[in-house]
Amino acid sequence: MRSYLFGCALFDRRGVSYDRELAFVAAVLHDLGLVEAYRTPAERFEVDGADAARRFLVERRVPAERVDVVWDAIALHTDTGIATRKRPEIAMVSLGSGLDFSGNDLQQIPSGTREEILAAFPRKGFKQDALSTILSLCRTKPLSTLMHPFAEVGRRHIPDFPVPTVEDLLFGAPFAD
Repeated sequence: MRSYLFGCALFDRRGVSYDRELAFVAAVLHDLGLVEAYRTPAERFEVDGADAARRFLVERRVPAERVDVVWDAIALHTDTGIATRKRPEIAMVSLGSGLDFSGNDLQQIPSGTREEILAAFPRKGFKQDALSTILSLCRTKPLSTLMHPFAEVGRRHIPDFPVPTVEDLLFGAPFAD
């Protein structure tokens, strides 16, 4: 809910037009891939969540074009550089969830609005819960974090974390230079 409301506050303030229902559905479902019931053995959590949301929406006969927007919004929500070049609902989920996760652009939200959102939907240990979830993904499906920001967390907290860095991949490539 915070991701949706932060995204709305950002976009409404900027005068961006968007489909509120579509943005709401994508924002509310954007972290399904962090729920163990929706985790696959190897996919990134964003893809797991997007696939779970797709199944949920298809079962409810949501039109395919709308399902595709929700899928993209969820799958791309951690990649702001790409998501913000897509349609507003996709960009909004990325910016709203990014703001909720790290505080990016928090100063763009009027203080009264910030206080209302946090009073209605308090964070209640969000940082530690998020860290625990990230570490759980790193332990249970480390290769899903390959070239993902979560790999940095795995390397910091898990001894002998098996996921190579981008530099490891580059210099491990089987090409003669």
